[in-house]
Amino acid sequence: MTQFQTLAATVTLLAASNLFMTFAWYGHLKHLQASPWWIAALVSWGIALAEYLLQVPANRIGFAGGINLAQLKILQEVITLAVFVPFAILYMDQQLTWNYLWAGLCLLGAVYFIFFA
Repeated sequence: MTQFQTLAATVTLLAASNLFMTFAWYGHLKHLQASPWWIAALVSWGIALAEYLLQVPANRIGFAGGINLAQLKILQEVITLAVFVPFAILYMDQQLTWNYLWAGLCLLGAVYFIFFA
């Protein structure tokens, strides 16, 4: 696998896994309010299983392809925000605030320092 293919596979799998994890962590707030917390926890664990089935191979592919541990973590954080913001706005009907922009800029700084400095 080339370095680009490794990065592309890692990012794609991490993005997909993060989508599942975002639903596992927050989807129950919209759909299971009337259910006991343990029902929400069981549903979330089921969704999280799908997340782990994507996240573990993503990290293994990335690490084996030369992405170091710190780079994998920062990459995950950037992907987390990139998935969370549209989820919060479009799915959970939250307002877009300046905090998302500032957090994104901080993460871009983290990407620069972990990958290029």
